Amino acid sequence: MTVAIYLPLLLALPLALIAPRVAARGAPGPAARALAATAVVAAVSSTWSLTMLALTMLDDVPPLSALDDSPTLELPEPVPGPIALVAGIILVWGGVRLLADARRRLGTHRRLRAVGQVQDGLVIADWARPMAVAVPGTVGRPGHLLVTTGILRLLDADERRVLFAHEQAHLEHRHHRLVAAAAAAAAVNPLLIPVRDAVAYLVERWADEVAATRVGDRRLTAKAVARAALAGSGPEPGPALGIDGGAAVRRVRALGQATPDRLRRRLIVPALLAAGFVAVAAIATEAFVDLARAWLN
Repeated sequence: MTVAIYLPLLLALPLALIAPRVAARGAPGPAARALAATAVVAAVSSTWSLTMLALTMLDDVPPLSALDDSPTLELPEPVPGPIALVAGIILVWGGVRLLADARRRLGTHRRLRAVGQVQDGLVIADWARPMAVAVPGTVGRPGHLLVTTGILRLLDADERRVLFAHEQAHLEHRHHRLVAAAAAAAAVNPLLIPVRDAVAYLVERWADEVAATRVGDRRLTAKAVARAALAGSGPEPGPALGIDGGAAVRRVRALGQATPDRLRRRLIVPALLAAGFVAVAAIATEAFVDLARAWLN
């Protein structure tokens, strides 16, 4: 087996390192899409590499094990057994993490859909906890917004416009799919956790920018985000306007600046890494096929 089989596992490191820098500059929409797509490519490539490594353990299973000990055959040696075993364990662990993440995400969506009756795309829950969330739809059932009386009391009329515009942007642009894709990639390859976090931040910045455009006031949008951040800083924080600790400070600062440019050049490195994942996975697959043919013929 060539060294290419290990490269998809290692290339996740530079992707994780550049993700925060990509998220910090330019328009959030293109960056969110690019990072989520690259994370999926990275996860699929690394999973396939682990699968090929784990499959080399089959040379210890009869009748292939007999061929391995034959002095008349000169068969190519697969990877060392311990490496193949570790690859198999990591593969199973990643699968368990992926199933757990999917189960948790689907369960959360199911509970949110059951909160109340949707009227005009909105559910208002009589909860003191300040909370606002875009609830994804299902087949035959469109998504809707869920807000609590706690967040409505916290914000004034203008800030509520920001709230609804922000959450509606999540629905319209299907941000939950990007977040779920990046989370799934990080579940099977934990090296991609910084990419998952960058995508989660970017979709909130994306919704902020949409809200600022629709209400026509970046300062008002920043004020609404800041107020929601203060409400969520208590002992039981609630997900109002996607607030998540220090990310709120960065979002408020970004809204205090001019509308960001697209800056497509910052997406060149993720694109090159995605191409690199595909290339090395293809090279590794070719080497694996040659090895399998040698053993099976």
